[in-house]
Amino acid sequence: MTKAKDVQKELEILGDPQVAGFSQRFFKTGAGQYGEGDVFRGIRVPVLRRVAKAHRQLSRSETLKLLHSPYHEDRVVALLILIHHYNDANDAVRTQVYDSYLKHARLVNNWDLVDCSAPQIVGAHLWEKDRAVLYQLARSSNLWERRIAIIATFHFIKRGEVTDTLKLALILLSDTEDLIHKAVGWMLREAGKRDLERTESFLREHYQRMPRTMLRYAIERFPERKRLRYLKGRV
Repeated sequence: MTKAKDVQKELEILGDPQVAGFSQRFFKTGAGQYGEGDVFRGIRVPVLRRVAKAHRQLSRSETLKLLHSPYHEDRVVALLILIHHYNDANDAVRTQVYDSYLKHARLVNNWDLVDCSAPQIVGAHLWEKDRAVLYQLARSSNLWERRIAIIATFHFIKRGEVTDTLKLALILLSDTEDLIHKAVGWMLREAGKRDLERTESFLREHYQRMPRTMLRYAIERFPERKRLRYLKGRV
């Protein structure tokens, strides 16, 4: 039976020091930066997806061991395997995967890890369930849990529902982290594609106190004249 250490040996072979060096810089791993202390093997995402697919039968206990790895790519593969577990399962097992994800949410500790997994596991699981947990996560002291909260709503947006996105955006409006500003702005932009009227109503009410990055992301696809009115405070 395949173990987490077997997957790690495979990933070790696939690593590229040059790619790893670039990733260390790109994901801001220096002292005081959001990815401080993260380490990389240097493997591109398409390769990681192939590895995850090949090991989709890895047991959940071994997958969670992989999620505890100090290597960023190992955690990516672990999350992608969890998505396979979720998609391939019945309702009872899906609940177990979802619970495991939230229990280990602090290991989902970079923006790409959140973005590749929160909609597919958290958003998918809460689609027809109570979503109170998202509001708890949005008020967490942990940056990544707050990002999970808003990014999970991408699953809802794709199905035409923007209510929770707008409510969570309001909670996160005064967040001090740039990665939250970008995430909220991105989700507002996506919400506008599905329900422009409600999203614009939200923007008109709140744009003047939005962090600039959040606003720029939210209005990125607006016609130039409308975008400039927002930026100049003339809406």
